This record gives sequence, C-alpha cells and structure tokens, in this order.
Amino acid sequence: MTGLNADQRNYFYLGESERAGIHKSVLAALYTVHRHPLLSDGEVGLGIAPANRITPDQVNTFPGQVQFAANTVRSLTDKLTAQGWKGEDLWSPEQGRYTDRFIQTIAKGFNPSAGDPASAQLEAVEGQMLLQAYLTDIFADFRADQLPQNLAFLDKALIKFGERIPQYFVNLAYQRDALLEAVRLWRKLDTRTAAIASILQLSETDPSLISLDESALDRSLVQFMMQISPFYAGYPHQREALLRLTQLWRRLDSRAEAIASLGDNTSAETNIKIIDSALIAFIQRIPQYFQGKGDQRNAITEGFRLWRGFDSRSTALKELGIDPQVLSSSNPKPGSLANAAAQLDRELLNFLKRVPTQYRETEPQREALIRLVQLWRGLETRDKCIQSLLDDLRRMESARRDSPDASPRPEPLSLPPRPSRWTPDNLQMHAAIIPNGSFTWAEATHGGTRLPPNLATVDAIVRIAKLAQQGRDRINRPFRVTSWYRPPDINREAGGASLSRHIAGDAIDFYCDGLSGDQLYRALDPWWTGGLGRYVEYPELCHIDARGYRARWTR
Repeated sequence: MTGLNADQRNYFYLGESERAGIHKSVLAALYTVHRHPLLSDGEVGLGIAPANRITPDQVNTFPGQVQFAANTVRSLTDKLTAQGWKGEDLWSPEQGRYTDRFIQTIAKGFNPSAGDPASAQLEAVEGQMLLQAYLTDIFADFRADQLPQNLAFLDKALIKFGERIPQYFVNLAYQRDALLEAVRLWRKLDTRTAAIASILQLSETDPSLISLDESALDRSLVQFMMQISPFYAGYPHQREALLRLTQLWRRLDSRAEAIASLGDNTSAETNIKIIDSALIAFIQRIPQYFQGKGDQRNAITEGFRLWRGFDSRSTALKELGIDPQVLSSSNPKPGSLANAAAQLDRELLNFLKRVPTQYRETEPQREALIRLVQLWRGLETRDKCIQSLLDDLRRMESARRDSPDASPRPEPLSLPPRPSRWTPDNLQMHAAIIPNGSFTWAEATHGGTRLPPNLATVDAIVRIAKLAQQGRDRINRPFRVTSWYRPPDINREAGGASLSRHIAGDAIDFYCDGLSGDQLYRALDPWWTGGLGRYVEYPELCHIDARGYRARWTR
C-alpha cells in the first residue's frame, strides 16, 4: 500500500487543527520527531498510544493518530490553564506561534486523566528536536503564505473585527455558519451540533435539534459575539475561534488569508458582491413577469442606460433603435406608438438575456442592476433595494430546486458563427471542432487551460478530431477524453515522452464507459492508420494519435 504524501498529511493536520482549535504546525512537528508507532495503513504515527477509553484500533491509522494528537494537545492546554497558565504562557502573539515553554511541555509527554475520554497518551520526545521541527513547519507556512514575521497586530484586529460583527449580521446562512464555528472553537466543542446545543442550552441528543430552524439561533449568536471582547484572554483556542470566524465571514480560502486580510481592514461589513447571485437571479426572472407596463419598461430602460454609461434616456432609446420623439409625441401616427413600444420591449428583453453572460461584477454594472431592481420594485432608496436583495438571497439559500425562490437555471451561451478555419485566435470552447462532430475545443485544451500556440497545433487537433470521430462512430460510445493537447512543460510533468504526439496536438488518451482499454484497442486496431496504444497500469485507457504510419504499443 502506497503511503500518504506530504501534502495529504498536511490536509489531515489542517482539518484536525481546525476542529480542535490548536496550531497545525505542532501536529506536523509531532509526526516529524516521533514517526511511530507503525500503523495498519502503512504510515507511521505521531507518538500517540491508547489510553482510558481510546482503543488501539482508534489510533492504528494515520487519521486516528492526528485526531487524537489534536485532542491531546487541547487537553494539555486545558490542564495547564487550570494550573494558572495565562494566554501569553501558551502563545507568543508577536511570533504567531506556541511559546518555547509550551512546546517543551508537550515534549515531556502527556497522560490524560481517567475523566478525559477524548484524549490519548502522548509519548515523550527530546524537547529541542520538537521545537526545531515546529519552527521549521512554521517557517515553511509563513514563506508559502507570505505572512509577516511579526503578528503583534493580530489580537487587536481580531477583537475589533469581532466587536463589529453584530452591526453587520444580516442573517445569511454563511454568516450564521461563521458564528457557530466561533462558538464551537471558543467553547472547545467538536461538532456543529454541539455548538448549536450549547447556544440553546440543550443536550446534544435533544430531539428538537433535528427539526430546528437555524435562523432561531441568530439572536443568541449575536449576543455571544457581544460578550467576546470582555472575555478574550489571548488563549490559543480563543484566537483560533476568531480567526476561523474571520475566514468564514469573509469567505476566504485559508487561515493564512484571514490573517493577511486583517492587516489593514478590521471591518465586518458585508461585501456588496454578496448580492450578485440575487441580482442575476432577479434579471433572469424578469421576462417571466414582464407585462409591458410603463413602470416596468422604465425600470429596464434606466438599467440599460446606466449599464451602457449613457448620459440620457434619449441616448439610450436611440441605441435601442427607438426614436424618442415617437414615445413622447402628443399626437403620434396611428400604430406608431404601439410599434415603438413593442420594438422597445423586444430590445430590452434581449438586453436582459445578455446580462448574465456579460456581467463582470464591475461597480457600474452592479449599480445599474441595483437601480433597475429598485425601480421595478418601487423602493424609495438604494439601501432598501439592497435589503430586498438580501431577503431574496436568504430565500435562495434554503429554496428547493423546484421552488420559485430557487436560482433560475443559467441559459447556455449563444455561440458565434463558426469561422471558415480555426486559428489560435478564434477558438470557441464549447464548439465542435469539426462540423456536427462530438469533440469540442474545451476537451482538446483541457477546458481552455492548454491553448494551442500556433496554427500547426490547431491543425493537428482538427486532424485527430476527424479521425477520432470515425472511431467514436464505429464503437458507438462517447470517448471520455482524459488528455489531448499538452504543452511541453505539462507533458514533462505528466511523464510523457519528449517526442509525445500530445505536444503536437494530434494525440488523445480516452476511455469509454463500460469498455476496457483492451476492448477499445482491438476494435480500433484493424483500421486505425496512426498510433494506437494501451496501458497496463491504466487498463481502462486507450491512446490514439494521427501520426502518418501505423504504430502499436502496450505500456
């Protein structure tokens, strides 16, 4: 059995440190210095042995070792706190890490008390070795995340951020999730359910938790946040609770990003981008409710004017192909007003149809759509309009997929006309490479991430697409492409030969549902005029290429 690689182990450290509210690097350090016991999954452990209710099986895998190492570090922290250790005894705010003293204490090992059911025994290790391993992992993380070496600003920033949460809480699900996670870590709980139960002062097994509407937690969660500042004492779990809150509230990718984001901004204000999904959903629904009323037409026209940056309604109407005088005339020609209104409605609805694909989240575009919604709904102010969109967003979060409140299905992009010849400058990702063919440019270019650099590569892709289409039609099953064009650097990373046809663009690795690579190979072999291969290590895959001679291989 192949063991885990360093990145996979790191994911386990990150997951368990987030759960337990401890610093990830201490888990990496324990692995580095202990590397035992030998485990049933082929890995080595973090020096964790069974104790109390923890059975040998529970710590006989790498995930189990990491889980109970995290629990044990947390229990040791609790024990030291009960003995009078302060936040600064455990954690150095300036350095953003555990103190040397605490690491040395961890190195002495730990035997949990009989009343501690979640912790295991941690074996002792040489203290300086553990400290060095811990510092090495921290240095690697700081360098990779480009964090400052001095994090003295962080605690004050976290407190300011936490204090501002109640002001900006608008009852959205992701905000509630952030607050619940803060509660969980602050109170040293392991699960979301435990955090909810603690907020409601219920048992985790209370049946009322099963059908709970979580919006009922909001008031209690806000009250919890209002008590954070007076009780913050710099303990590591408190800091991790606020960091996790920041990460989830701002919807950031990592703890490191949360730290960096607080460097110059401690506001908890909700980013205006949060309403974008609701804005686009509203635009998509308008055709369903458009009745040709004057106020509806005026709302869309104003949105169009702002979207295009025109200085007047007349300019916007002209751009839409409408003579403004026809609409404002006191004595229009018979039928002209109705014709102009009908044409305007068609153009406005066409504009709305294009908005979801043309929206680039710029401030002018967003403000144009906000104004459109405001006028359509007859709201007095922009703030009331935004509040209405937040209400939409809340309903969208919990709506069933067939509910009117659910996000409308996005409409596919309309493809431009096919060019007479494909070039590197006119590729259309969703277009068939050959007319009426099955293979698209997205398949050939790995979703557009491996674009052909020149016309020769484009022509090679077209060449193999024509041949592959013949193969697909003969076998009568879709070819599931795993690799097509590969630039030289990516080909090297994939272990491809230096003369690989993938570099030229006229080679495809693929599989067919329900068929083996051997079956595909034998079906194609009699008539395929280029290269045909199969893989011993990957028995479902088949390789074809458009070289000018027959070649057959098994690797």
